[in-house]
Amino acid sequence: MTNKYPTAALLLLGGLAVSTAQAQDLSRVQSKELNDNGTPFLVNFKTQAGAYKLSQADQALKDQLQLTSDDQMLRAKTDIDELGFVHEKYNQYYKGIKVEQASYTVHARQNEVASISGQFERIKGLNTTPSLNAQAALQQAMAFVGAQKYMWQDAREEAGLKIMENNANATYQPKGELVIVRNSRTADRALAGKATLAWKFDIYAQQPVSRAYIYVDAHTGEVVLQDNIIKHAAATATFATAYSGTRSLANGTATGGYNLREVTRGLGIETYNCKKGSSYTAATDFIDADNNWTATEYNNANFDNVAGDAHFGAQATYDYWKLVHNRNSFDNAGAKIKSYVHFDDTPGDGVGYENAYWNGSVMTYGDGATTFKPLAALDVCGHEIGHAVCEKTANLTYQNESGAMNEGFSDIWGACVEARTVGVYGLTGKSTWLIGEEIKKSGGALRSMSSPNTYGQPDTYKGTYWKATTTSPTSANDYGGVHTNSGVLNYWFYLLAQGGSGTNDIGSAYSVTGVGIDAAAKIAYRTESVYLTASSTYANARTAAISAATDLYGAGSAQVTAVTNAWYAVGVGAAAGGTTPPPTTVTYCTSKGTSVAYEWIDYVKLGTIARTSGADGGYYDGTASSTSVAAGSSQTISFSAGFASTAYTEYWKVFIDYNQDGDFIDAGETVVSGSSSSTGTLTSTFTVPSTAKSGATRMRVVMSDASATTSCGSYSYGETEDYTINISGGTLAPETLPSLAGGTTLGAEVSKQLEIYPNPAADVLNISLPNGAQVQSVVITDLRGAKAAGVRFENGQLNVASLAKGLYMLTVSDGQKSFHQRFMKQ
Repeated sequence: MTNKYPTAALLLLGGLAVSTAQAQDLSRVQSKELNDNGTPFLVNFKTQAGAYKLSQADQALKDQLQLTSDDQMLRAKTDIDELGFVHEKYNQYYKGIKVEQASYTVHARQNEVASISGQFERIKGLNTTPSLNAQAALQQAMAFVGAQKYMWQDAREEAGLKIMENNANATYQPKGELVIVRNSRTADRALAGKATLAWKFDIYAQQPVSRAYIYVDAHTGEVVLQDNIIKHAAATATFATAYSGTRSLANGTATGGYNLREVTRGLGIETYNCKKGSSYTAATDFIDADNNWTATEYNNANFDNVAGDAHFGAQATYDYWKLVHNRNSFDNAGAKIKSYVHFDDTPGDGVGYENAYWNGSVMTYGDGATTFKPLAALDVCGHEIGHAVCEKTANLTYQNESGAMNEGFSDIWGACVEARTVGVYGLTGKSTWLIGEEIKKSGGALRSMSSPNTYGQPDTYKGTYWKATTTSPTSANDYGGVHTNSGVLNYWFYLLAQGGSGTNDIGSAYSVTGVGIDAAAKIAYRTESVYLTASSTYANARTAAISAATDLYGAGSAQVTAVTNAWYAVGVGAAAGGTTPPPTTVTYCTSKGTSVAYEWIDYVKLGTIARTSGADGGYYDGTASSTSVAAGSSQTISFSAGFASTAYTEYWKVFIDYNQDGDFIDAGETVVSGSSSSTGTLTSTFTVPSTAKSGATRMRVVMSDASATTSCGSYSYGETEDYTINISGGTLAPETLPSLAGGTTLGAEVSKQLEIYPNPAADVLNISLPNGAQVQSVVITDLRGAKAAGVRFENGQLNVASLAKGLYMLTVSDGQKSFHQRFMKQ
């Protein structure tokens, strides 16, 4: 039997007592939302005489984040927005070393602190003296990237950078910066997600092209994080563009005619010709003698007409940000927008470059090859420059949920730029809610914001097509699904703007009244620029968007309601004014398994809650899913464990907060407790006490390999899932509840009733229901929860030959009852 326990000492973290002073400071708090690490994401303060003044911002941070003598929050910048809010942004330092992706913002109005928000890392006992010097760490980083050539190794590019930045000392040569960052790539489970002392490098590779911040453990030399910078994705000219018709463009004069440079917007907009090469320095101006850039001249085999699209797209994008959001270029300081077309990362191979990207400094467009036409369409321009806006605001890390939102916001800005520009210029052939509809050779688009499923994206958080996030994000897994899971944010924005109704993938019926694309954009921009931080999650984005809408339109406004309902529609949080989940004034403790490498919860069913899943990283927030139960009623809950291989003994506990006081420690609130090593579905019956409080409350399901695991805190192996229970007919429960009636031990295993064989199966799986019942339906889902296609059920046999190898969940129904069992496809 495999031994999953490493030979290592366990570090036990003790609790912290709350002092009288801290308790007094907590009395100022109106509401609090937590990050996934248990620290506050957003704290709203009460309006009262004792409120913090802006001059007490450092004290507010110290009190609410419980800073120690090793923690420092240093102010980075101060902004004042059009609503009169002052936003002071602070970066976190530990023993004088900057903590990456950790920043906090103090939001004040009329000299009083209204709220604070951000990401704070609680660090203890970290060794901040590096074992490796910067040069040794750089060698490790370069070995990880593995490029054939780097930008600093090209003398021409180095010289060009000095000219571009007007700085004789400018260089692409990476300089190591000592920082602290979460370890996101280790194979050691004990170190995953831990604060790590690391050297940070900006590594720009020329062949093959890439640019990313690479973080190297300053003790071991292991690469612990890769955060991509390149994201994949005076005169007036008349230019016949490829995608937007003949347009008037601001441009400039040059020897021999006119070029695509202009100085009327910020510090300028410039468009250059890479001539199917990979060098920015060798790029040249496009020159036209009479400033009438006709189709006859530029609609040629070389696709020179896309130069006009890039120039027009940059101007349209600048105009959108300036005129709609009063933002002066992507950095809000008038930064010059440079675009390079006809880029090819491998010159001379005869294959065009199938991408466009923002490289941290300039826009780059390939000419496409087998899949794409030249990639300089209007929404692509808006999307890529949107990455630059994100970099200068929330700076969402390019992996997992934060990376998906990085991509999603860029799609939002691509759609908004296109919609506004179509309205201003009367353009045709463009669809606001499709991304890249003009550049696909085969037709269609890259993504649909109105129907993400059409192009393989989820429209519901962890729903169909959701790609599992990962502790080891790489290009092979799309850095945790950044181009896939962005569909959730896209659909949220579409519903917020346009409205819609339906039932989402987790069974929640929703109805959203749209507020229009302009109001939706203002809310999205404030969410990104004011409240989100580098490591924000979708749950953080919901909280942030509600705060943004409240700032803009007032508490209880139609816009706040629409924002809330749109998040509910995509499976994040509760509907506005609804009863799910429990009131935001109740904050529950965190509970999470550290590792799901060996076991996880793969099925939970109670009433209308019925969820089949793979591993969810140790915790799943299913509070958007709810079921109704009556006080005094008997209920049966079903659940099962998923195993990577060996079926270990697992300890199951189910808690329900019957008195809605924010914990699960009152008598009778542990409704299930038992253990099993079964791979089948387990059941248990309990009775809802008549003294339970009516309304919505939380149910917590905990599966752990340790019998001592409670309802709070982290534990080694296993998983926690939270759901919402709506109780009717109850009373206001007393402080202590009477003992529950009904059993709390694990019941009969449904797997004994449903027979399948052989298991594992190569081609055919035989299915037999109890008592000879007839099979009415068969559904197979993979570990992501996606339904498997191409399987046939005939004469008691399921043909699984077309399935890929792996573990699947089989759901079989006789028309009245459903049975669940896992099987392995060989």
